[in-house]
Amino acid sequence: MTSERLPHTGARTGPDAATGTGSDAGTGAGAVGGAGAAAVARRRDLAVRAAVAGGLLEREPLVCLLDVDGIRASAAELTAAFAAALPPGTPVLHAFAVKAAPLVPVLRLLARAGLGCEAAGPGELALARAAGVAPERIVLDSPAKTAGELRAALDLGVAVNADSRQELARLDGLVAAAPTASPVGVRINPQTGAGAIAALSTATATSKFGIALRDPGAREWLVRAFLDRPWLTRLHVHSGSQGVPLPLMAQGVRELHALAEEVNAAAGRRQVDTLDIGGGLPVDFASDAAGPAYAAYAAALRGAVPALFDGSYGLVTEFGRSLLARHGLVLARVEYTKTTGGRPIAVTHAGVQVATRTVYAPAVWPVRVLPYDARGAPKTGEAVAQDVAGPACFAGDLLATARELPRLEPGDLIGVPDTGAYFFTAPYGYNSLPRPGVHGWATGPDGAVRFALARPAQDEASLVAEAGGAHRDALL
Repeated sequence: MTSERLPHTGARTGPDAATGTGSDAGTGAGAVGGAGAAAVARRRDLAVRAAVAGGLLEREPLVCLLDVDGIRASAAELTAAFAAALPPGTPVLHAFAVKAAPLVPVLRLLARAGLGCEAAGPGELALARAAGVAPERIVLDSPAKTAGELRAALDLGVAVNADSRQELARLDGLVAAAPTASPVGVRINPQTGAGAIAALSTATATSKFGIALRDPGAREWLVRAFLDRPWLTRLHVHSGSQGVPLPLMAQGVRELHALAEEVNAAAGRRQVDTLDIGGGLPVDFASDAAGPAYAAYAAALRGAVPALFDGSYGLVTEFGRSLLARHGLVLARVEYTKTTGGRPIAVTHAGVQVATRTVYAPAVWPVRVLPYDARGAPKTGEAVAQDVAGPACFAGDLLATARELPRLEPGDLIGVPDTGAYFFTAPYGYNSLPRPGVHGWATGPDGAVRFALARPAQDEASLVAEAGGAHRDALL
């Protein structure tokens, strides 16, 4: 990482800022090492000042920052929570959901922290492999795997979860045709109900994912499917997501465990040896206060299905948002301001291309907007209701509407926190807006903030190439 040393800003720096060992340390997931909300804000402000001092905003009007120390701390919290709950020696794979942050350096960082990858398609599988993640630490989940994708996964030894009866029939032929080291399982839909966000609820009565457990005859069919296929050794469920409370998540895992016990009883042996319980721990985007922690989730699971932690089964988890969201920050320059119909509007370089869900579904995915002055210091002053707009050419490209903030002026900056998962890591190409650069940052023992480029900003040449520039006469 390159280094940018800051002048004294009043923020706590040094080792305890990264590990949360100061007096305001807490226990929440997402904060660096469990640091309290105030410490999280100070660390973030430190990074903003360093980004300005290092000239990042001079080169690009939009940059995205990832807190490397925070990512490491979240990974450590996850592994510690389950290690404390399970007997020593229980096989556990924490597979990061690649879709949450499909960046090779992020996957590499998490791999060094002991995590594997959950890939939802061949592209994500390729990213995991490029990051150096071993095949035995990768899980392939997707409802639409082709025969070629399945064959490639089986040849690699990647774990595969079948999503449907037809996929399982396809696997019959592939497994019979060639031996494989891949663990193979079946994803079930426990049909336990929806959370607060319908589009993200995967365990509804009509969800597209998995084999519906409560449909007539489904349970009996699943048991028979395992008995007929000795090579089926896993069961998978993903009942959690943003908007799903912990008890509902735990209920889905309880259904999974009960089915595994039923299969093994019918088989007269321990045929199912691993339970993939998915991820989906929700994140509180409303403040820096930590949301449910991994230890709290493990406790909820222990209460709902105590036998899950007796060492009878190996476990796989597939967390994504909860590991990365808190550790991302969009930082954008205010280019112009205007007043229309009495409403102040700040036009910035951050909009639908980095906060797609927020722009199209603002009621479901609201974000915080943090004002900074041109030097990167938190901006103060009388709050004024104003819109914060992005650069895209449609009226709805707004990060916030009538948001009470100190009045923004050209040259000021806005920060959008909690964007490390599903925001700038998976940009949207509306108006051919370029993908922004992503910079990891960390603090050294001397309090200096160091940056490392994780993804360069997209240049015009690559935009043209992506848009078929080499084939400009193809349709003439």
